[in-house]
Amino acid sequence: MKILDYAKNNILYLDGGMGTLLQERGLEAGELPELWNLSHPDIIRDIHESYFSAGSNVVCANTFGANPLKFSECELEAVISSALENARAAREISKGSHEKFIALDIGPCGKLLKPYGDLAFEDAVALFSKVVILGVKHGAELVFIETMNDSYETKAALLAAKETCDLPVFVSNAYGSDGKLMTGATPEAMCAMLEGLGADAIGANCSLGPSQLAPIIDRLLTVASVPVFVKANAGLPSVKDGKTVFDVSAEEFSKVTADMLSRGARMAGGCCGTTPEYISALVCASKGIAPISVTDKGLTVISSYANAVTFGKAPVLIGERINPTGKKRFKQALVEGDMDYILSEALREEECGVPVLDVNVGIPDIDEREVLVSAVREIQSVCALPLQIDTSNATAMEAALRIYNGKAMINSVNGKEESMRAVFPLAKKYGGVIVALTLDENGIPETAEERFRIAENILAVASEYGIKKKDIIFDTLTMTVSADKNAAKVTLDALSLISERLGCKTVLGVSNVSFGLPARDMINSTFFTSALERGLSAAIMNPYSQEMMKVYYSYRALHGLDESFSDYIAFSESYSMTTQVAASVQKADVKYASALEEAVVKGLKERASELVVEMLKGNAPLDIVQGHIIPALDIVGKGFEEKTIYLPQLLMSAEAAKSAFEEIKVAMLSKSGEEKTDGARFKVIIATVKGDIHDIGKNIVKLLLENYGFTVIDLGRDVPPETIVERAIAEDVSLVGLSALMTTTVPAMEETIALLREKHPKCKVIVGGAVLNREYAERIGADKYAKDAMEAVRYAEGRAGTRSTLS
Repeated sequence: MKILDYAKNNILYLDGGMGTLLQERGLEAGELPELWNLSHPDIIRDIHESYFSAGSNVVCANTFGANPLKFSECELEAVISSALENARAAREISKGSHEKFIALDIGPCGKLLKPYGDLAFEDAVALFSKVVILGVKHGAELVFIETMNDSYETKAALLAAKETCDLPVFVSNAYGSDGKLMTGATPEAMCAMLEGLGADAIGANCSLGPSQLAPIIDRLLTVASVPVFVKANAGLPSVKDGKTVFDVSAEEFSKVTADMLSRGARMAGGCCGTTPEYISALVCASKGIAPISVTDKGLTVISSYANAVTFGKAPVLIGERINPTGKKRFKQALVEGDMDYILSEALREEECGVPVLDVNVGIPDIDEREVLVSAVREIQSVCALPLQIDTSNATAMEAALRIYNGKAMINSVNGKEESMRAVFPLAKKYGGVIVALTLDENGIPETAEERFRIAENILAVASEYGIKKKDIIFDTLTMTVSADKNAAKVTLDALSLISERLGCKTVLGVSNVSFGLPARDMINSTFFTSALERGLSAAIMNPYSQEMMKVYYSYRALHGLDESFSDYIAFSESYSMTTQVAASVQKADVKYASALEEAVVKGLKERASELVVEMLKGNAPLDIVQGHIIPALDIVGKGFEEKTIYLPQLLMSAEAAKSAFEEIKVAMLSKSGEEKTDGARFKVIIATVKGDIHDIGKNIVKLLLENYGFTVIDLGRDVPPETIVERAIAEDVSLVGLSALMTTTVPAMEETIALLREKHPKCKVIVGGAVLNREYAERIGADKYAKDAMEAVRYAEGRAGTRSTLS
């Protein structure tokens, strides 16, 4: 029986942890677990057999860290081939007549993707594709992508799997205690993207124990239309008698996990610290639980790397300002490649409160594909809002959808056969909510009934591609009333027909209605009100228009969509401002001391550099650092600590500060002839410990420390304890930062700390990583556990004894 057929009517039991079991069998600190497929196949088979015999339906081959960054081409194939053979051999000798399947296990590659890291998206896709191709070649029966803490890397891995095989693909992410991924995604945002890309099941694993993961699973169950699974840790790790142990027993683990199955989760297993005993206990605890059917939630939803936006009860505003139509300055920015202007428009719209941004760069004499991809990538690097990708160029659309970090809005398709055959395959592959225009080969119909019939045909053709009506939102086409007095009525009547008869969502470009008329906002806002009363789901509109925003906030207040009228009251207080733009922009929560401070906070690299160059004409370099750059970093750092700013925004601000610093360094060198190195800058060594190739967290800490003026000596990843200690002594540093992502490499961290205590006792040690917590860090002898990069910076500042600056 195929796994998806079995999963339709049965609870699917997954396996548990591998790393901690290998440590018990003698895996040395820093040793690569995947190599045991070749050197200790008997042990690997024994562990797999134990899970199968305990009741696991799915066992993941020992390939979690097998990728081209860690192994040569020949080594990689040998590791994957032997891993799958070991799993097959284990299945043959295992007990039990239950269905048993073997998964190719894929974990994070260990690098952060651009623009926040140095790994290009397509390189990540290629990397994961090589792993999947080898897995298929050597007999994997499904692909299991797990422990992903970055939405963009998750997309790269899933896209690689879907493009290179037809096996079922299960995808699991590692959420933090705040309910988000490291890079900011919520469960709802991940569900939207993963379902759009065609994942067969989605879930959460690692980082947390079952009680802490339960709320995340409940959130996924609320929105997911595919099976949901859970693989929690056995609680928090600690060290006893030199061994890593976890604080949740098999009995407690099985009880809490079984409760999740009773609420609708369809698959369950364990992660770090769990053993065959835990799986056996789970099977027993869930005996008698009838699987709850997976239902299509019918949600029309888009997402960014951080947030999901659902179309339905409340109207959704889509900012229209990133569009050259009627905007001379915007056209000029496109021709000149002035990306900072485009980004500034995006950020201004975000400050006005719109939850979605339209992105259109279609003008003659530019490479639309190249510019659209650049605009989407750059906007997503500084703005957390979902985007509507707006182009009639199918090539440009596909390129933008491919690199988009989330589930985009696709603008647009229409009833022409050529249009549908070009757009629907893209939507099916990459996911998206499609804006469908009610026109066809005969043009724009003059009656509402004719537009309705086009909508019916669009739905019929979409269904041929497996696209459901929940992923189509109809635009009944706003025409100019000055040219046809009945135009608005026909548009609104068609909107009502589609909403009532088809149960579909609708969207309109509101401002088209007033073209050619004076005082356009009067017509636009009244038309907007009429459309909302007819059930309009979303409006593409000018968020700088006070009249339009008045209608929006008033409508929500009058229809019970504004809890305690808080949004209406906040907007009404801004209404006394004298200009539309001022009224909108004043909604921003932060007041900036200078344009440079604002540029750094918003992550505008080019703008920050330009401003510093100008300011250096009349300001001392260190005054700029202390008075503008450091305060900006503090604003972002505080926002990150308070969970109002996401990691990508933190990193882009750091990059903007870095650009500003480079200009200051150039100025200082031109004056003095050399950079000062009088020792005033506090030195910090950072490294990922032996056996661990994951350096995302380390690189983030490095970037922030450097922006705060510290001298960072980065020893890289997979660094032996002796190397770290020797360099610490040679540089006479008093602070070392160590990172580890895997449970199997924590012993190497403990060994490094012990050696530092012996050879360089004055040195303090700060540690971080997904497998650590404060108690565990204390047990292995660390001076400080940092839950994130900003906490590491704060500790380093304390060690330095004062605010560190460029010298």
